[in-house]
Amino acid sequence: MRAAARGQGVPHRRRSGRTRVRGQDEGRRLGAAELGGELGARATLVQFSTAFCAPCRATRRVLGEVAGLVPGVAHVEIDAEARLDLVRELGIRATPTVLVLDAVGRVVRRAAGQPRKADVIAALGEAV
Repeated sequence: MRAAARGQGVPHRRRSGRTRVRGQDEGRRLGAAELGGELGARATLVQFSTAFCAPCRATRRVLGEVAGLVPGVAHVEIDAEARLDLVRELGIRATPTVLVLDAVGRVVRRAAGQPRKADVIAALGEAV
């Protein structure tokens, strides 16, 4: 039983924080009204978090640093529990989940788990 549980965890750890494009996101746009914050001039990092999520705090710090380093990039954090409608609509299954939006609010990347700063910067390359 333990071996099966460990085997299940390895693929999760390997994928955690990596960005990918998901078919359901193709063409999907999010605006300031849905996000509760303004879009960045070049790109927006949208973070779905929950109150008791430790990786969410670290993700908030990483995304805030990247938004501060890259001109025209905004960071918007959404409380997943308060916005269940949007969570369901976007198929968010874990926190933290990060969406990378381009200048018009189109979802170009998505990552579940705590991302690395380098991965976030690389994902922004596709949005700007």
